[in-house]
Amino acid sequence: MSASPLSSMETGDHAVLLLHGLSSSPLELRFLARLLADEGFVTHTPELPGYSAGAGHQPMEQWISAAVAEFDKLAARHRHVSVCGLSMGATLAAALAHERPAARALLLLSITLSYDGWAIPWYRFLLDYVYYTPMRSRYRYREHEPYGLRNEALRSKIARAMQKNDISEVGPASISMPALHEAGRLAGWVRKKLKGVRTDCLILHAIDDETSSPHNARFVGTHIGASFLRTIWLDDSYHMITSDNEREVVARECALFLRESVAATVSSTTPTPVISRALARRLRQLATVARKE
Repeated sequence: MSASPLSSMETGDHAVLLLHGLSSSPLELRFLARLLADEGFVTHTPELPGYSAGAGHQPMEQWISAAVAEFDKLAARHRHVSVCGLSMGATLAAALAHERPAARALLLLSITLSYDGWAIPWYRFLLDYVYYTPMRSRYRYREHEPYGLRNEALRSKIARAMQKNDISEVGPASISMPALHEAGRLAGWVRKKLKGVRTDCLILHAIDDETSSPHNARFVGTHIGASFLRTIWLDDSYHMITSDNEREVVARECALFLRESVAATVSSTTPTPVISRALARRLRQLATVARKE
């Protein structure tokens, strides 16, 4: 499937591959992609065969292969390529980082290894069994309020969009049983491979995530093999942190971490890299705190 119009493939030093959530679209990452582009990064938000909305059904191994192919395209043109994912896209990003250790940085937003948030129906575990019945071709899990959003105004807007369309800017109205089954397989695979992921890693997760509880982020933080690891907890968002109240915080923390990851690899004999306005502000804040202490 062709790349999304949100992609920006122009020549640049540092490209970021952005992976949206399960059975969704690049719209979920539109704000983040725009801010990263403003910060000087090349962004690419593809649609993946068998994973994205309207792309049919394929096993999770094909999801990984498709993501790796997109990474390799970027790696052929850019010095640094980082990977960022949202929700199940973050799980897919972790799988990609395992397959491509050359990834500069790994940004995991609301990573989902288990659908265990407070808004997940109690009968969710039964769906694993339904897959092995004739119902698997007919049943679809329907999304419901709060749609991953703490922001009530945006939630109302999404609720209206969900009634009219199969997809919105925060994801699909429903997800098929085969897609959910493959997502579970992918999560199980990633759990086993985390120790082998040594890419610099940023984890961003809402403490009130209603879809994937904070346990998901803690598990990754405890088991991933990265030596440069940062976890940031958000307190005014739900699952869709790239669209919710703290979307600017998410975007700027991502840009900052990408720059820090590159800076950490630069030797003392290399000219000092250009510092972005966001990084300059952070350095000033740290200096102020140090003086007060």
